Amino acid sequence: MEPEPRRDHCFGFVAVTGRSNVGKSTLVNRIIGRKLSIVTSKEQTTRHRITALHNLPQAQIALIDTPGIHDPKNLLNRTIVAAALKTLQDVDVVLFVTVPGAIIHEDDLRIIDLIRASKQKSVLVINKIDTSEKSILLPMIKVYSMAHQFEEIFPVSAIDGSGIEDLVQALVRLLPTGPALFPEDDISDLPVRFFAAEIIREQIMKMTGQEVPYKTTVVVESFTDKGEIVIIHADIHTERESQKKILVGKKGSMIKQIGISARSKLEEFLERRVRLDLFVKVTPRWTQDSRKLKELGYL
Repeated sequence: MEPEPRRDHCFGFVAVTGRSNVGKSTLVNRIIGRKLSIVTSKEQTTRHRITALHNLPQAQIALIDTPGIHDPKNLLNRTIVAAALKTLQDVDVVLFVTVPGAIIHEDDLRIIDLIRASKQKSVLVINKIDTSEKSILLPMIKVYSMAHQFEEIFPVSAIDGSGIEDLVQALVRLLPTGPALFPEDDISDLPVRFFAAEIIREQIMKMTGQEVPYKTTVVVESFTDKGEIVIIHADIHTERESQKKILVGKKGSMIKQIGISARSKLEEFLERRVRLDLFVKVTPRWTQDSRKLKELGYL
C-alpha cells in the first residue's frame, strides 16, 4: 500500500504565463533561488515549457515557465504558443505576469480570456514595479480586478525580490494537499543537456542581432561527464549561409566569443570544468518544417 499523503503538505503545478518580455523567466529564477530559465532583453527568448521546482518544508511548487503568448508568424512560433496555451489546461494555478501600465495591454486581454476559459485558479503578478511610479499601481490593480476575478494580486520586482515571499505563500495556500511528486534535490524534470543547449542559445541571443537569434537553435549532440570535466559537443543550426557567416564571424571571432561566454556560464551551472565544441550548420527553413522541428526537439 502507498503511504497516506501528509495532510499538512501541498503539491501542485503552476503555469507562469503572460506576453513576451514581462519577466516570467526572471520571476521563476527568483522564486527558486537560482538561474534555470535563460534570460535576455529580446522577446520570445523562452521556447520550451520549463518546469522549475521550488521545495519548501510544507510544499513543493512545480513552476512551469511558458513561452510568451504572442501572434505567431511561422510554424516554430505557432508550435511554441500552442504549447503555452495547452499548459493553462493542465495546472492547478495560473500565475499571470504583466508589467505596470495605464491601460490593459491588448495581448493581456486575450490572455485573460484564455485564463477565464481554462476555469483555473489564477493570480495576477504585476512585475517590474522597480521601474515604474508607485502611483500607477492602484489604478492598474482596479482595472485588472474588473477584467477578471483573480484570487490575489501581487505587485513584485523579480529583480530585487520585492513581494516575492508573499507571492510564494499565496501559491502554497492555493495548491491542493498532497505529497511531493519530484525528489527534493531536483530542480527540474528536464535533463541537464537541455539546459546546456539553452545556455549556449542564450549567449547567441545576447551577442547577435536582427534575425539571427530567431533563426537559430542549439542541439547538444554529446554530453560526456568525466567527473572533473564535462565534454560537450553542440551543433548550432541556422537557416541561411549569411546567418552562418555572422555566427562564425571574421576568422571565427564570433563563434569563439560565444564559446568562451557559454563555457563560463556552463561551468557556473554545472559546477565543474567544461570543454565546449561548437559547430555551425545550415538547416534551411527549419522554423517552417514540421519534420525538422521534430528532429530539433520542438515537436
